[in-house]
Amino acid sequence: MATFGRRARCAALAAAVLLGAAACTSGGGDSRPSWEALRGWHFQDWDDWAKRHTFSNPVAQDFWNADTLDRAEPRQPEPAPPQPSPSPTAEPAPVVRALPAERPYTRFPAAGKIFMTAPKGGVGQCSATVVADPAHPGKSDLVWTAAHCVHEGRGGDWYQNLIFVPAYNSSGAASGGHKAGLDETAPYGQWWADKVITSPLWTTEGTRAGDAANQYDFAVIRVRDPKGGGKSLEETIGTAVPVWFDAPREQLAVSVWGYPSVAPFDGKELEHCEGGRPGSRSFDAARPAMLTIGCTMTAGASGGGWFATMPDGRQALVSNTSIGTAARTTLNGPYLETVARQALDYLAKK
Repeated sequence: MATFGRRARCAALAAAVLLGAAACTSGGGDSRPSWEALRGWHFQDWDDWAKRHTFSNPVAQDFWNADTLDRAEPRQPEPAPPQPSPSPTAEPAPVVRALPAERPYTRFPAAGKIFMTAPKGGVGQCSATVVADPAHPGKSDLVWTAAHCVHEGRGGDWYQNLIFVPAYNSSGAASGGHKAGLDETAPYGQWWADKVITSPLWTTEGTRAGDAANQYDFAVIRVRDPKGGGKSLEETIGTAVPVWFDAPREQLAVSVWGYPSVAPFDGKELEHCEGGRPGSRSFDAARPAMLTIGCTMTAGASGGGWFATMPDGRQALVSNTSIGTAARTTLNGPYLETVARQALDYLAKK
């Protein structure tokens, strides 16, 4: 539910269920690969797709300032219940109350926010996580989020002026309606998106309501420091989280993090839910079922990382927030398997 400021510019907000950027489609389209075929793609297949769906994000100097970031706060009505077809199968999850993270957020620098503008206007926000780059150990510039936080979905286009802000509002200077400068809200700076890859199933199927496309609602962003500091994002913040693909569902104890932005939250606070073992939810039984946990986080939490402990003791990303419910008691995230691994590997090698 990243959200856009002006309702008139994005009528889809009235029915938005996504916990990130609501879709404002603008025409166009492309042939949709089947999910079975997609699992067999190789580097060249991903490269051909990326060339046909070019992402361009030139740095706009001084575009993002404290006031512009503030305008990304959501102003949309209550989310509507999803109306999938066929009806989803779901396992109930106990409600888990979101808890505030301890400050300073520089203790959790892999977590942050992304900000973007829609092609037809409006400013939005989502949550995101710095992830390890398998091709460049220790020097990652990769950020993981939800697909609907970077692309409008079916018939739409890429979002623009896309940036990542690690440890956003770390000290709390912008909390409680206070004004704060960028040095306080963005302690590690603004990192501009250079390249983005997401599942073709989102760009060709994704809509504003929960459906089978959300089972592949993930994206990987490569960012860069427009000031040219020479250090990678991982070197700058001191960490990056590995991604655990094909994680065994029955062995997971999941913790979900993000910056929810709809009341009672305001997008300035990093929150987390200790969801325990996830249930499952499926809009299309032929595709890998989503993970689902009880959590009271709201819009703006989209793209935020879902974490679990791997057998070697390291914390790893196993999903990202995709959709919630009108009651704001449950979050759902895609199960990261072959296609997600291919997307990360492609951007790492590109």
